[in-house]
Amino acid sequence: MRRPHTLLATLLLAAGTAAAQDYGQAATLKIWDNTTAPHSNGIATPEREPEPNRIADVSQAVLYIFPADPAKATGQAVVICPGGGYVKLCIDYEGYDMAKWFAANGITAAVLKYRMPNGHPEVPLEDVEQALRIMMGLEAGATGFTAGKVGIVGSSAGGHLAASASTLAETKPAFSILFYPVITAEKGKGHQGSFNALLGGSRNAESDTWYSLQNRVTAQTPPTLLLLSDDDKVVPPVNGILYYNALKEHGVKASMHIYPTGGHGWGIRDHFEYKEQWQQATLDWLKKLNEA
Repeated sequence: MRRPHTLLATLLLAAGTAAAQDYGQAATLKIWDNTTAPHSNGIATPEREPEPNRIADVSQAVLYIFPADPAKATGQAVVICPGGGYVKLCIDYEGYDMAKWFAANGITAAVLKYRMPNGHPEVPLEDVEQALRIMMGLEAGATGFTAGKVGIVGSSAGGHLAASASTLAETKPAFSILFYPVITAEKGKGHQGSFNALLGGSRNAESDTWYSLQNRVTAQTPPTLLLLSDDDKVVPPVNGILYYNALKEHGVKASMHIYPTGGHGWGIRDHFEYKEQWQQATLDWLKKLNEA
């Protein structure tokens, strides 16, 4: 895969750019599109928002950056990958709302609007790896927002993407936080729709095994926090458990919280009964990680 040596993007101040979506971010960074990226997802139709904050047919990768509260800055940053089954992005409660919470707690957050795979599994992975490189300062474009420790956050299919960056990417995050992640393609355990969208018509037993990420964990996989619900019927908690077991088999630091109820897709929504618990657990884990 060819990799550009310089970022093919322009930093746009959200307040002064009509083309930028205004989610309350300090800056918007276009990473690339199907023409300038290493690979295309083949989507030529315009991006759609079939309902508010649900973005489909994404063919342009964009970062929305929320800087850390200077009074609480920890020196950490996260790239956030919203879920949506690899067919859309739930950009609010698994994206910019979550980013605002991280930023308020001293962690710079960059929400990634990644391109839909549309049967091209390399596409979202190259988007997230480039986003990590940007936030690490290894690629140009995010001066003033970079951090020494850049982790990744992902929910549902975005959790699969975050775990892919943690296992398959050349440039790996410093840590990962996975909310009810899609991990395995095994029948009866995985979210088949996510793998159908990721792999398309080329899906077969070999690709299922390759992209079942419990099989891809190594000792180089970063420390991981997993946040699950016991009653999740959409992405059963066995997904996270398989990943946790693989991490421990390879000696990787990991912590897992399985909440009794909540179902799937709670993100940072207020109705989730254990919202305060996951938030405190996350901050405690990040603090301990920062001190290690």
